Amino acid sequence: MTEIKFGDAVKKAFEEAMRERGHANVLLAGRTGVGKSTLVNSVFQGQFASTGHGRPVTTGTREITKPGVPLTIFDTRGLEMSEFEATRTALKRFVSSRRQDPDARKHIHVAWVCVSEDLRRVEEAETSLVEMLADYMPVLAVITKARADQGFRAEVQRLLPRALNVVRVRALPEELDDGHRLPPMGLIELIQATVDLIPEGQRRAFIASQKADLALKKTKSHMIVGASVATAMGIAASPIPFADAFVLVPIQIAMIAGITATYGLDFSEGFLSTVVASTLGGAATTLTGRAIAGSLIKLLPGAGAVVGGGVSAATAGTMTTALGEAYIAVLDMLFEKHGGEQPSAEIVIDAVRAAFQKPA
Repeated sequence: MTEIKFGDAVKKAFEEAMRERGHANVLLAGRTGVGKSTLVNSVFQGQFASTGHGRPVTTGTREITKPGVPLTIFDTRGLEMSEFEATRTALKRFVSSRRQDPDARKHIHVAWVCVSEDLRRVEEAETSLVEMLADYMPVLAVITKARADQGFRAEVQRLLPRALNVVRVRALPEELDDGHRLPPMGLIELIQATVDLIPEGQRRAFIASQKADLALKKTKSHMIVGASVATAMGIAASPIPFADAFVLVPIQIAMIAGITATYGLDFSEGFLSTVVASTLGGAATTLTGRAIAGSLIKLLPGAGAVVGGGVSAATAGTMTTALGEAYIAVLDMLFEKHGGEQPSAEIVIDAVRAAFQKPA
């Protein structure tokens, strides 16, 4: 009976998912007190702004990373300092050298220049910074602590013409003196505006790292399922016996790996092996074609009617769809429950096992 090498399939899927996810670099700039730390913690997984001051890379700029999150924040400080020109010169040298690096993962992929709506003005340092940064990367102007626009957004766009968009955000809920409560706003719009500007090779990493727009993770995961279904149906266009149904499994392992990466889970080959084994049940111990078919077919309504037949394109597509959509539902539920932050590997595995547990 035909078998596949489970470890090899998982290793290949893991490496491909990590390669495709890549890494995103975001430069963050703004005066002290504009709410940069609050914004970062509200948008990205891992409480970036709570992990310390990061590694200094140049005058006034620090590199902040978080294990398991495919993102680097370059936090530029000191816009109000008398040494701003020195800071700007050092930053220009730094982003220029990054831009010239042949490895696109080393580039700064987008800049957020933050201006507080409370201040109602754009400083000369901010104008100068946007002008310089726009030569090396797309720049977004982010109006923080948004409460009442009163034409300020249009003024920011006028004064920062090289900013490709201006987005008003309120990172945390606020309660006004009159007791009126203002909910967070603009975070999803900021994510969407950034995704539109960030290079295609870094979009997956950015989407994986952010937690403000879970629907975006879900949408991208649906796209992975769709592509996997198309591949599975193509392979099964000519009916294949269930004994050879193993040929679908590498496609489905790759699909699970891609969804895992898109949701921003910090995962390993071991984690992926366990998740796949949990979805396939006992079939994963031998991965013979017939055992795999027996496990996958449980995902189909009215499965008994096709047992013993061939895996048609429609059947292969339905099995792959059922597997992918069930896994997305598990992750979507867990990330919603955890406020967009990564659930632990143990929590994910337990939830997958519960969702895919089928009667013998």
